[in-house]
Amino acid sequence: MRLFPFFDRIIVIFGVISARRGAAWAGAGGGVAALNFGHLKAQSRLPVFLTMILLFTYLCYCLSSRCDALPRPVFSIGKFPQAIIIGVKKGGTRALLEFLRVHPDVRAVGAEPHFFDRCYDKGLGWYRSLMPRTLEGQITMEKTPSYFITKEAPRRVHAMSRHTKLIVVVRDPVTRAISDYTQTLSKSPGLPSFQNLAFRNDSAALIDTSWSAVRIGIYAKHLENWLRYFPLSRFLFVSGERLVTDPAGEMGRVQDFLGLKRVVTDKHFYFNQTKGFPCLKKPEGSSRPRCLGKSKGRPHPQIPTEVLLRLRDFYRPFNLKFYQMTGQDFGWS
Repeated sequence: MRLFPFFDRIIVIFGVISARRGAAWAGAGGGVAALNFGHLKAQSRLPVFLTMILLFTYLCYCLSSRCDALPRPVFSIGKFPQAIIIGVKKGGTRALLEFLRVHPDVRAVGAEPHFFDRCYDKGLGWYRSLMPRTLEGQITMEKTPSYFITKEAPRRVHAMSRHTKLIVVVRDPVTRAISDYTQTLSKSPGLPSFQNLAFRNDSAALIDTSWSAVRIGIYAKHLENWLRYFPLSRFLFVSGERLVTDPAGEMGRVQDFLGLKRVVTDKHFYFNQTKGFPCLKKPEGSSRPRCLGKSKGRPHPQIPTEVLLRLRDFYRPFNLKFYQMTGQDFGWS
């Protein structure tokens, strides 16, 4: 328990009372300032002595170790996240996190920490230092979509806490791959065509699974790795499509999974026709609604129909296995 803030207030009160009553400060022994009580009238000394009594009472109280019973600070230090959005890239993870931020009992890291895939050597202490401070009853979260496809990530998360709740936002793997390509193309305009990257040796017979845009969509394979460390009950699989068409419904499932009250409802959303996905209505004190940035909702390039059909044939058995593993049919054709 720190005494200094209280002590400072007492000194200020002490000085104000003395000044107002005409007390005089005079040098005493070695230049140390002392109060000259001789200049005070009898009625002026009373508040000064009462203040001193209050100060000494407080000091004696704390020196007797009773300060431990005084109220503690409301905020706690940053905690390890109780829930992590682990995937998938271009599935809707940023939208989900922004929607969750509306909830008063959710505190989340802003940027993706990439601790369990890229920065693990920095240690858990570094990771914890990134976490926001929380009030009692609030949960801490972070989002890094690449965790889902990182081989070492399940073991590392489990080593931190086997009780961590894991959220995976999934989307039709063909649409997701095109969205992934579109994002890369916006940064590298000279990129080869989608079909040249998707197929090996320009052959429509063999899909190139070494290309990350294709590999990420093999959800069943990645989930098998995670299920070696976590039971299925620790996962929530969010539909990226329903997050667009029915954001309130999906947010209800997410809030239930996290043990939160259903605070985020349909009253928080409106559909942005230009971007093609839901946005948050204008928060109190804000001049405009909250929509995701310009990097979200980019128009996709035209992909030949035969390329899309070949990709759907490739993903179909993996999708069916994923449905069986999760107990959910996401309806991808």
